[in-house]
Amino acid sequence: MTVITADTRLFCVLGNPVSHSRSPLVHNQAFADHHMDAVYLAFAPTDIGQAMDAVRQFNIQGVSVTLPFKQKVIPFLDQIDDPASAIGAVNTIVNRNGVLYGYNTDSRAAIAPLKDINLFGKTVLIIGAGGAARAVAYGIHEHKGHLMITNRSQDKGRGLAARYDADFFSMDDIRHLRPDIIINTTSMGMAPRTNVLSCPADCLTSEALVMDVVYTPLETRLISVARENGCRVVDGLTMFIAQAAAQFELWTGILPDTRKMRDAVLNHSDFQTQ
Repeated sequence: MTVITADTRLFCVLGNPVSHSRSPLVHNQAFADHHMDAVYLAFAPTDIGQAMDAVRQFNIQGVSVTLPFKQKVIPFLDQIDDPASAIGAVNTIVNRNGVLYGYNTDSRAAIAPLKDINLFGKTVLIIGAGGAARAVAYGIHEHKGHLMITNRSQDKGRGLAARYDADFFSMDDIRHLRPDIIINTTSMGMAPRTNVLSCPADCLTSEALVMDVVYTPLETRLISVARENGCRVVDGLTMFIAQAAAQFELWTGILPDTRKMRDAVLNHSDFQTQ
């Protein structure tokens, strides 16, 4: 049992809603593994500016940022690194003596599962145009992949496509595409709406690699149908753990054991019942 004292280092995730987040599981597991006097909590603020004031006031040393605050938090930070600036979204904050630094580990996490693939010239269809899509698009672009974007809001999708010299397709048109890699960055398929398929089954040919950022449930309908069609698949928990490990390293200088982090989620009773 963790005993919290005045010396315990505080970390947290800020999102709204945030009750579904598994970040406390993985980060508290990593703190325990390394015998650190630290605790990671979840908060659902309504005002991100006030939340940043609290981070400074209570000396919260590291923050994970999730929806809907990844872009809204930027004006309240003192400095953001180049990738976060280029992406236009922050998912990690480090508090160094009251100075708040913003980073984005989503891009690094999106590329990590694809490290065995030469992305140069590969066609990559990104579904979505929000903060996660921007991070994934940045990483794919940096590795010289050929981006294709689809999104329900065409204006937002075309904006992201223009940013990375990518091709934009409407949701109705993508069923005719045959990309090498398909990455869903939207919440489609997330519990409780688990029957939603974020990509037409016509796209899910056996030659494609399919990745979903949704990890609740672990086997989303997209992953299930893709697997049935013979696709290689990367589940959302893989990317989630990769970005969490990168966050932990930024906060502590220690790269945690990602297998233990993943097991902390998989072995949790709430996750097993999904």
